[in-house]
Amino acid sequence: MPNPFNQQVIEEFRAHHGKVGGYFEGGRLLLLTTTGARTGTPHTTPVGYYPDGGDRVIVIASAGGAHRHPDWYRNLVAHPRVRVESGVFTYDAEAVVLEGAERDRLFARAVEADQGWAEYQAKTDRVIPVVALREIPRDGPPHVDAGSPGEALRVVHDAFRRELGLIREEFAVSGSSLGAQLRINCLSLCQGLHRHHAGEDLGLFRVLADRHPGLTPVLDRLRVEHERIAVLIEELRRVVGERPGDPTRVLPEVVRLTEELEAHLAYEEEQLTPALEAVTIPCPTPEPGLPWPLARSRARPASAEWRGR
Repeated sequence: MPNPFNQQVIEEFRAHHGKVGGYFEGGRLLLLTTTGARTGTPHTTPVGYYPDGGDRVIVIASAGGAHRHPDWYRNLVAHPRVRVESGVFTYDAEAVVLEGAERDRLFARAVEADQGWAEYQAKTDRVIPVVALREIPRDGPPHVDAGSPGEALRVVHDAFRRELGLIREEFAVSGSSLGAQLRINCLSLCQGLHRHHAGEDLGLFRVLADRHPGLTPVLDRLRVEHERIAVLIEELRRVVGERPGDPTRVLPEVVRLTEELEAHLAYEEEQLTPALEAVTIPCPTPEPGLPWPLARSRARPASAEWRGR
C-alpha cells in the first residue's frame, strides 16, 4: 500500500518542481521509481542524494539504521533500471550497487558531510549499501518537467538558484576545511552551468534569432554575459581544486558567481519568456539547447531522521 507520508512528499515535490517544505525544506531530494521485486509494479519513493559529478548521483540505503534493507533497494537489485525525477528533469537510470573500496570511499564522503550516516551504520550489523544512479543516454534533448518552453526556462533557472543557495549554506556550516562532498557540489554546479549556457548558445539562441530578429541585441548581451560567467566558473573551479582547500577563498567566488548569475537569469527571463510563451505548439520536450542537462546535483540527506527509507 502507498505510504501516506511519502505520497504527500511526492505530490508536493511534483507540484513545485522539486521544492518541498516542512522538515525537508532545503534538502536535496529526488523521486526514485523502482520496479517491485515480487510484484513487478512501479513504486516511487522520495530519497535524499549526493551529486557525484558527471552523469550519476549517489543514494544511500540506510533505512534509518534499520536491520533490513529498504524496499526500494531490494527492488533495484532485482530490476536495476529505474526512473529518476529531479524536479526539473525526468530520466531513466541504471542503478549500480557499489562495493569494496569505492563503496567505502563514497560512504566516508557522505559521513564527512553529515555524521548522521555514521550513526545509522552504528545501529545495524548490515553494511549500509551505497548506490550509484547513472543516467541512461537518450536521443534528443532532455525531458523537462514543464508545460511550455517559457516555463521550462524558469524551472531550470530556479534549479541553479536553489543549488547556489544550498552550496552557500553548506559553506556556512563547513568550518575551516573544504570537504570532499562540498568540492563535488561546486564542481557539479560549474559543469551544469557550462552545459546549460553551451546549449543555449548553440540551440535556443539560434532558434530565437531566426524567429525573432528583434531579439538580436538581447541575445548578443546574453552571449557576452555567458562569457563573463564562464570566467567566474573557471575561477571557482581553480580555487576548489587547490590543496589544501580553504573555504574562505572559495566562498567569495561562490558569492560573485551567485550575484552575476542571478542578474543574468533575471534579465534572460524578462526578455525571452514572452517569445518562448508565444510558441503555440505543445512542447513537453524543449527545443534542442533550451535547457541543457544540469549536472544532476542536489544532495544532502533529507533529514536527520529520514534517510534512504
